[in-house]
Amino acid sequence: RVGRYVIREAIGEGGFAIVYAADQTEPVQRRVALKIIKVGMDTRQVIARFEAERQALAMMDHAGVAKVFDAGATETGRPYFVMEFVAGTPITEYCDRHRLSIDQRLRLFIQVCEAVQHAHQKAIIHRDIKPSNVLVEVKDGAPLVKVIDFGVAKAISHRLTEKTIYTEQGQLIGTPEYMSPEQAEMTAENVDTRSDIYSLGVLLYEMLTGALPFDSSTLRRAAFGEIQRVIREEEPPKPSTRLSSLGDESATNAQRRRADPRSLLRELRGDLDWITMKALEKDRSRRYDTANGMALDIRRHLDHEPVLAGPPSAPYRMRKFVRRNRIAVTAGGAIGVALVTGLTLSLVGFTQAVRQQNVAEAERARALDARDESEAVTEFLAEMLSSASPWEQGKDVSMRQVLDAAAERLQDKFADQPSIRARLHQTIGDAYTDLAVRDRAESHLKAAMVEYQKLHGDDHPATGEVFGYLGKLYWMWGRPEEAERWLTKAHEILLRHLGPDDEKTVQVLGSLGFTRADERLLREALALAKDLDPEGDTRLTLMNNLAVTLNKQGKHEQAREIIEQVVEIRRRVLGDDHPDTVIAIDVLASALQEEGKLKEASTLFEESLVTLRKHLPPDHQQAMIAINNLAFVYVLQERYEEALPLYEEVLEVIARSLPPGFFGKGIALASYAKCLLHFERLEEAEAALLEGHKILVAAFGPTHSRVHQTVSLLGEVYEASNQPKLAAEWWAKLPVEQEPVASSQPSSVDDMQDE
Repeated sequence: RVGRYVIREAIGEGGFAIVYAADQTEPVQRRVALKIIKVGMDTRQVIARFEAERQALAMMDHAGVAKVFDAGATETGRPYFVMEFVAGTPITEYCDRHRLSIDQRLRLFIQVCEAVQHAHQKAIIHRDIKPSNVLVEVKDGAPLVKVIDFGVAKAISHRLTEKTIYTEQGQLIGTPEYMSPEQAEMTAENVDTRSDIYSLGVLLYEMLTGALPFDSSTLRRAAFGEIQRVIREEEPPKPSTRLSSLGDESATNAQRRRADPRSLLRELRGDLDWITMKALEKDRSRRYDTANGMALDIRRHLDHEPVLAGPPSAPYRMRKFVRRNRIAVTAGGAIGVALVTGLTLSLVGFTQAVRQQNVAEAERARALDARDESEAVTEFLAEMLSSASPWEQGKDVSMRQVLDAAAERLQDKFADQPSIRARLHQTIGDAYTDLAVRDRAESHLKAAMVEYQKLHGDDHPATGEVFGYLGKLYWMWGRPEEAERWLTKAHEILLRHLGPDDEKTVQVLGSLGFTRADERLLREALALAKDLDPEGDTRLTLMNNLAVTLNKQGKHEQAREIIEQVVEIRRRVLGDDHPDTVIAIDVLASALQEEGKLKEASTLFEESLVTLRKHLPPDHQQAMIAINNLAFVYVLQERYEEALPLYEEVLEVIARSLPPGFFGKGIALASYAKCLLHFERLEEAEAALLEGHKILVAAFGPTHSRVHQTVSLLGEVYEASNQPKLAAEWWAKLPVEQEPVASSQPSSVDDMQDE
């Protein structure tokens, strides 16, 4: 017995306290839950936490939060408080036991959001939302959610207790599987109500799929620092993707949701993927602002309305639509003022109401169209991936096989839906570009372009976007003039329709600046990107390409300072093994090489090449650049034995995958000849230089410095082969001010370095 409460049984136990089911004997008789500090655990720190929890509960008055009835201390001084008895089960267990459908689970989850919203309105952050702290009990035949255990709750604008609560160094507050990235940082002042939004996202993820975003057993086995890293840096798969990866377990989970695996997958794709992943954003500014906002989006899904968490393109384009038509709207308003001069105020109000309704209906129709299109594309791509099973394609399924299968299927799909067909051609074409399958990339991108031209004509953002993709392809294909032409057209269209600071416009401007090696354009693009995520891909790619351009201009120190920032962010956000990190490391190595720091440069080049060989096919352009750059540094270090086989590999890749007149081949041939000259393989060196000279003259003209380097090396070869007359003839082609230098070095192919 504790005062007027008769203890019946223990129903819960934590590190510092036990919760009992108890009977209150007076002044009323009822079943309650009594929470009391364990014997020997009544330290100042524990008592402070205990007081904070009961004060937090006392402040709230919501059907979804357990109420506090009483508080006190035992005769021996152990604090306790008495609260509403919740005869419920954890929400995930309740859903599975009763085989609730996805819609039923969502309606239950909305109750959780409403309870958490109430806590936030009282300036209380729960900080430990998980299934065992969200119970479901049945009252009057209907399930009712109760959020419990505010033991680690935090007040935002006031103190919950006069006692000071200290968090020990290295102590995680909350449960790792449900913990937000900022909680994992363990910086109390950095946690706000959006931390609970993240935890709600994890809970929703589990209710939808039966699995957690990050595997619990793996996370728990990891070291403390690794747990933090995973929570802060690794991106979880979408719920539909996670479900696809569960194997036999997915059938069981589907049955618990009154579905089969295929139909459940379809149900999760689209809205529910988007809603969940928005709540799980690493950057809290991209999450829902409030729990109520998340609940409203779920209601929109249930009511078959467009959700705010749609794919980035749809809401983004809608915002831009308003911005694009601001002048027209303003002009319309001015005309309206002139027309209604003699009308009554009520008629003005009526006209405005009708206009607003029409605009809202138009925007809603556009959002629905975008959602339908995105869902169709997502479903097709998911079907494409699921069809590429090891049973059908062999043990190791490559991305190329998946794309080939998708391209074949697309021939007979969406004949009456040209916009979806165009988007899929564009997606597949860009994927082929990244795999360096250039002929197929061109075919699909041009198919997308034709579809968009039929739908919208040339002067439309969708068409302009495809022009930009073609520019990227031709640049990687070693066709810079075509690349510049397509990128220029793309920029003009996107600038006209989306505005200068739209992310797509900025990206194309940056690509154009890089293609032209124009520092001014790249800096202009960076300035326009000031409102974009400072650690996002667009800004970092612009910085990467600016560093490459500065390197070409001889501004090596500036280049290094910029690319060091990119490498630091890429390593921290993506990890050392990510291709984008490796590309940045390669650019940094080039800058160090130009500054004469050859040992540091070769170490970085070696690191990047090891990773690229793991992730990219051997004929991928980025792998080729990395091989060439490492070989070039070896030549500068006079490590010719190591450089020679690398140059042979580069030339083999170029011959296999790039056009005969590709300028990079001329550069590589000059470097290769330098190695051959060292080994006195003079005839081979001569042949390589003559071919390289022809390519470089065609690409840059006879007066370019790269051509002069080749000419100088030819003179050296003829001098070494005891043909002084030929040596003199070639050296005579050099500018008067340039003397033949025996150590003249060809340049690396960092012109092709592009993210």
